[in-house]
Amino acid sequence: MEPTISFFSGFAPKDLLFLGEAAVRTMWISVLSISIGTVLGVIFGWILYEGKWAAALTVAPILDVFRSVPLIIQLVLFYNFAPIIGLNLDPFASGVVILTIYTASLVASVARGGIEAVDAPMRRAARSLGMSYWQDLRYVVLPIGGRAVFPAWVGVALGVMKDSALVSVLGYVELLKASQILITRTQEPFLILSIAGAFYFALSYPISRYAASLERKWAQ
Repeated sequence: MEPTISFFSGFAPKDLLFLGEAAVRTMWISVLSISIGTVLGVIFGWILYEGKWAAALTVAPILDVFRSVPLIIQLVLFYNFAPIIGLNLDPFASGVVILTIYTASLVASVARGGIEAVDAPMRRAARSLGMSYWQDLRYVVLPIGGRAVFPAWVGVALGVMKDSALVSVLGYVELLKASQILITRTQEPFLILSIAGAFYFALSYPISRYAASLERKWAQ
């Protein structure tokens, strides 16, 4: 007979392993989406900054749609309509696509704010020293602007990690979906949700602490 945790007759050690595997899947879909979305978001942020009115008429409205429409609606619509255009994606791939675009739409505003945080005189000074436009971006804008908006980016990353729970509506067994499965079987919602919350904390807390240590280091 499968051993069970004391006082919780429906919860077995294998269930804890099941939640641990789901936490890994949560981390995996989050890391992929945040990484790719951040790169795309920086590019979109640069376009918004340099494109002025042209970007305001083209890129900005599209990003506003992904920022404004609830993420769960985006996930369901994309997953159900993707096959119509020939994209037969599983729940994981669909979740990565939408979370990536969603992350990019949020990071775009952060990135544009970072570029705007660098004073124009400082950029002109860099150009007067013989730096090219791209050298100015790499050696002046990126270090200064990146530090200015780093806390905002960390907030976006942590938010997307928690929002990844919504991919469960597509059938992807991440941490929330795994919790729902176990609750249905064991009827122990308090225990299971507490453990799931502990896993989310374990995923998020190191990121926030590392970010705080970097900010303190940069402030010195």
